Amino acid sequence: MYELTDPIKTYMERALEETCRVLPNGGDHEVRAFIAQRLADAAQSRRTTLGELGIVARKALADFRGAPRRPV
Repeated sequence: MYELTDPIKTYMERALEETCRVLPNGGDHEVRAFIAQRLADAAQSRRTTLGELGIVARKALADFRGAPRRPV
């Protein structure tokens, strides 16, 4: 398993925050968790620059918005 350094974790957090900024109240737990998981997967695949993580986060948000919702 690839070790995530503090700078990479900071990039992940920044990408998450910048992407969720467009959502009301910064997004709910479900969308933030979805994006965070995609960021973690990308970082484990060594896509670790701020630019790469920003792209991953924005695509994850688009995927989340387009995904069918499960009934509650």
